[in-house]
Amino acid sequence: MDDRGPSASDLLAFVRRTAADAGLIASLPLDPEGRTWIRLDGPGGSEAWLIGWPPGTGTGWHDHGGSRGAFAAAAGELTEQSLAVRLPTEGWKTLELAEDVDRERRLSDGRGRAFGPHHVHEVFNASPSAHAVSVHAYYPPLPLMRRYSRSGAVLRLEEIERPEEWA
Repeated sequence: MDDRGPSASDLLAFVRRTAADAGLIASLPLDPEGRTWIRLDGPGGSEAWLIGWPPGTGTGWHDHGGSRGAFAAAAGELTEQSLAVRLPTEGWKTLELAEDVDRERRLSDGRGRAFGPHHVHEVFNASPSAHAVSVHAYYPPLPLMRRYSRSGAVLRLEEIERPEEWA
């Protein structure tokens, strides 16, 4: 784990403060079909993003490649489903999850959450009609993202994305 750079608490303070910037939030172009984003300057060399979420859109299950992070809702409401378990990062393709590892939270009105380097989750806008906007920050900047599929208790590693694929 990289102990240099901003802590998860520092990142959470940044995303909450940024989510309260009404001018910045209003500057994000919203698309009715897909997510939109603007890259921001995060604190202490972190990677940060302002993201717009049309109704019904989400990330799917993923992790952040060992980076710690935080995110906060700036407009609308987001739902986060996460796993309260540390998964191995290498050497597996399919895992069966225990029954008590699922967590769910809803974030709106500047509320946010920080997470450590082994966090696996999915985030989505469950609203049928309203956009959501959120601010995200990661340190160190994302080296990769692992994407997963989930069927009941079975989590399967589907792909590993690298930053050059996100341009």
